[in-house]
Amino acid sequence: MSKHAHSVDNQILRRMRALGKTHAFTPSDFLDLGPRAAVDKALSRNARLGIIRRVGHGLYDVPRDHPLMGRLSPNADAVVKAIAKRANATVLPSGANSANALGLSDQVPMRPVYVTDGRRRKLQMGKASILMQHAAPQTVRTKHPASAAVIQALKWIGRKHVDNDTLVRLRRNLKPAERAALVQDAPRAPGWIADIFHQLAKDSPP
Repeated sequence: MSKHAHSVDNQILRRMRALGKTHAFTPSDFLDLGPRAAVDKALSRNARLGIIRRVGHGLYDVPRDHPLMGRLSPNADAVVKAIAKRANATVLPSGANSANALGLSDQVPMRPVYVTDGRRRKLQMGKASILMQHAAPQTVRTKHPASAAVIQALKWIGRKHVDNDTLVRLRRNLKPAERAALVQDAPRAPGWIADIFHQLAKDSPP
């Protein structure tokens, strides 16, 4: 291995380790360290040696080991974020996950599910799988992240099942600034959800 190639190897490993074991990476994350060919070779070489792990096409992470469970599956959020960055797409937790995070449901999908304005994907990583479902771009590319989460959660719950208790929980679990910001994203939401956005924002400070 040449001195330059060895340097690229070391710099890539240092960066991956510094960012922690809950990140996933693509070659584009390291193009400031050397030519694309050198980066690809370094990633491939270190994956062969088991120092890093290839978790998908052009996707790598630092393996995580548990004293009892052995080697852990890749971090789903990290892999999805890396894919989104590479594809210049927006990716959010699914409606079920968003509803759970907002305190509207106790249900969590058995496997990680996301929505994206990019193309639909199903990733298989060993026994674990990740599903990325396509959604209308305007419902995920909102000005404020909380707005997109509320849209996905309410769409998943369904118009007929949204009641006063749902609104009470949203008022309680969204920060005042997040409720006030809903109005700015109302044009991006389906009509019935836009009405809820305006209703939730009424008692929020300007």
